[in-house]
Amino acid sequence: MRFYTRMPKELVPYFDKELEDYKIHFKAGQLQMAWRHLERAHIIGQAYPFHHSYVHWKMLLFGIHIKDTREVIGQIPRLLIGGVKSFVGKIPVGNTGGADVPPLKPLPISEDLLEVFKKSGVRPIE
Repeated sequence: MRFYTRMPKELVPYFDKELEDYKIHFKAGQLQMAWRHLERAHIIGQAYPFHHSYVHWKMLLFGIHIKDTREVIGQIPRLLIGGVKSFVGKIPVGNTGGADVPPLKPLPISEDLLEVFKKSGVRPIE
């Protein structure tokens, strides 16, 4: 069994960019765009425990901010378990991380994010 602990340095700038774009849109009150960047950060970081858990933490805070009880309740188990699943490489690849998606359901990855993985020389975990 392979354990995943650190995000490859080639992926870090893409992950950080999604979080920066999230902050910009969030501060501008563009909540749908902000959320989209959190979902993208989730897809990039979901294979790495710290990054995966951090995005779920941001999603929890987002749910609290918009007073979305379903999102808040949905993020709590994801926050508690997501990092563990990442550590052992058992993630639903492509899952966007929000409470509107079943937590174990794999989803297709958009072409532009597949390109991010390709440029980074990193394959999404399958």
